[in-house]
Amino acid sequence: MPSKDTTTEKNETTGNLVTVYIMGKPYEVPSELTIMKAQEYAGYRLIRGVGCRGGFCGACTTIYRKREDYKLYIDLACQTKVEDGMYLVQIPFVPAEKPQWNLEDLEANSDSIIHFFPEITRCVSCNACTQACPQNLSPMRAIQAIRRNDLKMAADLSFDCVSCGACSVRCPAEITHYHVFQLVRRLVGRYVQKRAEHTAERVKEIEAGEYDADMDILVGLPEEELKELFVRIREGNPLQLPEREVGKHD
Repeated sequence: MPSKDTTTEKNETTGNLVTVYIMGKPYEVPSELTIMKAQEYAGYRLIRGVGCRGGFCGACTTIYRKREDYKLYIDLACQTKVEDGMYLVQIPFVPAEKPQWNLEDLEANSDSIIHFFPEITRCVSCNACTQACPQNLSPMRAIQAIRRNDLKMAADLSFDCVSCGACSVRCPAEITHYHVFQLVRRLVGRYVQKRAEHTAERVKEIEAGEYDADMDILVGLPEEELKELFVRIREGNPLQLPEREVGKHD
């Protein structure tokens, strides 16, 4: 293992390049790249293990260790920068059967969850899932909330879950947390969460055709104008169509 001085000399001779080990093979890559971009820089063509590239889809789960560090890290490749001496491998898919359910046949309680996922009763509260989560969530607390029949808390705790499966990889009880949390959030959304009145009003406006003229204009815009319009709206500017100005929609 290189000493600290040797590593410093290497960085001085290679400029902004660092050495990473992808599936055991060393590659020199620019230090400012994410793990995902570093793999592509090294010549890998990513077919699986890549999706939105924005930290939302959870497709790029990556396991890695750092130089002189025994700890096993789990992060998303699109959100994590490379470090010199990083040893990494991606998990393009965490296998787990997803049960089929019909929300209309279920009730919003823990029995409905346990019926499809009885393994959650084996949770020993070891917290390994929480330590593995790249979103800094607490899957263990969410599982325990389900067992207490507090589905609302479980849905809140798992709201930012991207279904990457890192928690399930480390779970000694073999719980597929991401499938569990999908069912929890759907039950809460269907039976527990209050209906959003402003959303219902907007749906009525759409069904009444109040936005048909605006949609016709948008559909007819060239691709480049649509891109420019998207950027302006994303920056907080009101939607301004060629023929008339429309107030910013919530």
